Amino acid sequence: MKVIQTNQAPAAIGPYSQGITVNNLFYSSGQIPLTAEGVMVDGDVKEQTHQVFKNLQAVLEEAGATLNTVVKATVFIKDMNEFSAINEVYGEYFSTHKPARSCVEVARLPKDALVEIEVVALVK
Repeated sequence: MKVIQTNQAPAAIGPYSQGITVNNLFYSSGQIPLTAEGVMVDGDVKEQTHQVFKNLQAVLEEAGATLNTVVKATVFIKDMNEFSAINEVYGEYFSTHKPARSCVEVARLPKDALVEIEVVALVK
């Protein structure tokens, strides 16, 4: 088991890692729209979703994986009415490669984020 940590994504805001690799699988912690400096992205759900993907790309790269090796994504959203907007941005990152996915509406996310995404990916 290997702990994944990069300064290109926000530091964990609690007692957890940005991600863990076990054998050839990478498990990310949920990424919210914080910049690498820890500043919450102001803006609508699309802007927040783009930041989440920047964070995911950074931790995936550190783990030796990419968005193209993601096998499962879990999307947590504050408001299911935002599903189509989030899905539009999600489709920009997963256009030809479409991993398995779950999407759930939650009452509240850390830092009052509008979206959080975690992934499982194969490590090269």
